[in-house]
Amino acid sequence: MAEATASSISKPVKTPAPRASAWRDILNTLTIPVLAIFTALIVSGFIIAFTAPTVLTLLPNFWEHPFQLIGAMWDTVITAYAALLQGAFGDWGAILAGFQEWIATGDATDLFRALRDPFESLVAATPYIFTGLAVAVGFKGGLFNIGVEGQLFAGAIASAWVGFNIEGLPWFIHLPLALLAGLLAGAVWAGIAGVLKATRGVNEVINTIMLNYIMFLFTDWLLSESGPMRGSAGAPRTPEIYPSAYLPRVLPDPVRFHWGFFLAVGAVFFVYWFLWKTTVGFEIRTVGASPTAAKYAGIAVGRIFVLTMGLSGSLAGLAGANELLGLNHYMVAAFSPGYGFDAIALALLGKSNPFGVLASALLFGALRNGATRMQSLASVPVDIISVMQALIIAFIAAPEIVRWIYRLRVPTQKEQEVFARGWGG
Repeated sequence: MAEATASSISKPVKTPAPRASAWRDILNTLTIPVLAIFTALIVSGFIIAFTAPTVLTLLPNFWEHPFQLIGAMWDTVITAYAALLQGAFGDWGAILAGFQEWIATGDATDLFRALRDPFESLVAATPYIFTGLAVAVGFKGGLFNIGVEGQLFAGAIASAWVGFNIEGLPWFIHLPLALLAGLLAGAVWAGIAGVLKATRGVNEVINTIMLNYIMFLFTDWLLSESGPMRGSAGAPRTPEIYPSAYLPRVLPDPVRFHWGFFLAVGAVFFVYWFLWKTTVGFEIRTVGASPTAAKYAGIAVGRIFVLTMGLSGSLAGLAGANELLGLNHYMVAAFSPGYGFDAIALALLGKSNPFGVLASALLFGALRNGATRMQSLASVPVDIISVMQALIIAFIAAPEIVRWIYRLRVPTQKEQEVFARGWGG
């Protein structure tokens, strides 16, 4: 009996395989964001249904014709989301027809016209990738960089100046020089807040907000009638940059997809490598987790603050350079529709992970591009997309609501600690 007891005690306990454990962690990480997006789509569907003119006219007579009202609501939501998907990912029937015509006749005009919508979603996602990475890097270093919008403007201004002032260079010199100018301008503008944080302990949130206003007003002065960067076209804009500074298009018109998207994806891999595979990246994440512990470990916390803000600003500056060199080819006063502010939501949705930010940016780019088609085909206001994005972030920020709706288990204390470190993840 004693031998049996001893053998049962010494029997090894089976542990889950590392690969299975890794997949389980990935599944647990993705569950809340996926369910948050799904829930936001459902809630937005009700908003679309109850704001449609056809539904509002039937609403007073609900008790007389309830099924007619429910049918109108269903048709409205289906039409709206079908238009959203078509605008975001294209009309694949038209794409297939265009492809067949290209094979039969050699004329690819209809094919490229049909491909415009899906590639336009990637074009819209490109600045989101850069700005989302900028905020995520700040979060990883324990800093809240709200100045991404101003740093984007700084990068665009510097790239524009290099683009239209330097003439006669080949593209393989002029284009990298314009990109480098945007990168450095964003890094310097964000570095101001980093230096003040490191040397005087000034809150970076206040600094970056003030720097935003300074950059916006500085841009207005540069493009005013007496401004030094005002072009001759009469409108408040800079001269157009030389073609040698253009980011080249991947496909011909009317597709606007350019190489800036691949530059943004490359930035995703670089940020991941830098933060998780280098000593400096480890120091940034350590300071973000606990500046006090990092200081006792011998890390120069002030230097890391400056470096983190500089890296964050350089990514934001690249976002501005990308938009100017790849799409607009000149700088205007209302240059950005708010990419820098939307980036905060992107970093939160992506858990401050570079690949999470990439997925979030692709989602937001598809929503932004599909909103135009949804408005034209289904008469649904574009503002509904902003509501949808806000609902996604709200459910991400309040995961307990999602767990309560879908009856999910509460994570262990260890899992909660992992996601509670630093800003945004």
